Amino acid sequence: MTLPAAKRRGGAIGATVFTAICLAILIGLGVWQLERKAWKENLIATVNARISQPPRALPPAANWPQLTPTAHEYARVAFTAEFLDGQEALAYTAGSSLRPDVEGQGFWVFAPARLAGGGIILINRGFVPKDRKDVSTRAQGVPQSSVEIVGYMRWPEHRGMFTPADDVKDNVWYVRDPKAMAEAHRWTVTAPFYIDQESPAPSGGLPKPGKIDVKLPNNHWQYALTWFGLALALVGVYVVWLAGRLRRR
Repeated sequence: MTLPAAKRRGGAIGATVFTAICLAILIGLGVWQLERKAWKENLIATVNARISQPPRALPPAANWPQLTPTAHEYARVAFTAEFLDGQEALAYTAGSSLRPDVEGQGFWVFAPARLAGGGIILINRGFVPKDRKDVSTRAQGVPQSSVEIVGYMRWPEHRGMFTPADDVKDNVWYVRDPKAMAEAHRWTVTAPFYIDQESPAPSGGLPKPGKIDVKLPNNHWQYALTWFGLALALVGVYVVWLAGRLRRR
């Protein structure tokens, strides 16, 4: 029993439209991955250029509102500050693509520090393992006086869809957000950025500061080839199907 001609044409048209839509989506995903590849390569080059520069003086507080992540994130700076006694907030981490020396679960120790010229800024003093969360287990690392700090300017992280809610009661945060930490602890922090401390290392070794070493994954070329390969395979399947259909007619 043969299908009516109109029904056969309708089936062919529907399959062609479906294939065209899928093909457009696959090609679009491939092009998007190429764009992401260019963006990632530019990011890696920018970060490497900034972290390799000698440290410069931290911009004065009057200039902070004009600073932006695009122009200043990862800039290497040096300044003198005095940490507020007994104050810190903990940001959870399971490892870092910018600090290969940090492995396993633990916390970034954020602490407010008063600058020599006035004003308070939040410093990520470095990493502590999960079992050294309590400050009493690393009392040697508590600074007792003004410190000459070298570090990198960083901007707050954005909360993802699956990021857990911060545990303010237990002083654990799941995004590095200086404003939220400052509000919870009533710190007078006005800087829109924070500092990832590179040096000095505290007595006792914890928290563990360190240099940024860019190891960002860049697999976008492979992803692009995958999407383009699927698009090519789809075209091949469609051509074989269409040729068989025409032969049967």
